Amino acid sequence: MIKYNNILVVIDPAVDEQASLHRALDIARLGQGVKLTLFLAIYDFSYEITSILSAEERDEMRSGVVNYRQEWLQAMAEPYLTQGFDIVVKVVWHSRPFEQILQEVEAGHHDLVVKGAHHYNLLQTFIFTPTDWHLIRRCHCPVLLVKEHEWPMHGQVLAALNFSDEPVQQALNEKIVREAQQVAQLLKSELHLVNAFPCPTINIALEVPGFTPEIYNDAIRQHHINQMAEYAARYHVPDDHTHIREGLPEDVLPELALELDAELVVLGSVGRTGWSAALIGNTAEQVADEMSCDLIVIKPDADEAE
Repeated sequence: MIKYNNILVVIDPAVDEQASLHRALDIARLGQGVKLTLFLAIYDFSYEITSILSAEERDEMRSGVVNYRQEWLQAMAEPYLTQGFDIVVKVVWHSRPFEQILQEVEAGHHDLVVKGAHHYNLLQTFIFTPTDWHLIRRCHCPVLLVKEHEWPMHGQVLAALNFSDEPVQQALNEKIVREAQQVAQLLKSELHLVNAFPCPTINIALEVPGFTPEIYNDAIRQHHINQMAEYAARYHVPDDHTHIREGLPEDVLPELALELDAELVVLGSVGRTGWSAALIGNTAEQVADEMSCDLIVIKPDADEAE
């Protein structure tokens, strides 16, 4: 029913409970023939700068650490292997984990990345871009960021739409709804569509007969209502499962997810890069940081993003 058959599970050696593994197992239980790859990228700078050891000795020490973690991951997988799950483990030595994750996605043809979500404070995000954010911006397969919220059957799944006129965003909306539909069917959950729009406030008096800011704002709202009605009709979503909210997505989506006790929100990311990403950020990243439930982030198809 769902296309998640080859899942890359990012393991965090710094935590005891591997939320990403538990969520990937949830998905595997609901499907058939699902393969899980437990992936860990490790690095210790001290092994690179020591002058006491020769290059060969440093290589041996790195290999020893990788082998130790390989055995650790294998032991973690063993109970599930005996239950019939298809699991392989992979450990690499690399100083930039997100690069190795992206390379593994391409090389292994994975159709989903599952990773425990981290919360980063403002100073941390200014100094460096977290791994989560790199994946949101650059990973071409869906990225599932796992929070503490459970996945009960017959729950709520939200598909967050952006009614921009850009063709790439319109195509992404279609992809978001299809993805959310598949997950909702898998979980036997109800699908909701949500759109958040910041309505501009016009303070400049325009010399246009009959123009008022209220009329302009009403026209903006009606445009979003009409767009939502089109998507709801196309995908057979009942009216009481559609939500138009005025405000910023990073405020609206977490609030609505909490109201509905949603287990999952699906949204898209066109992914800013460079200075615009560093100074402005991306909506998906801000939403991910505020959300209390799981989040699936998807990007446009490669040919549409160009």
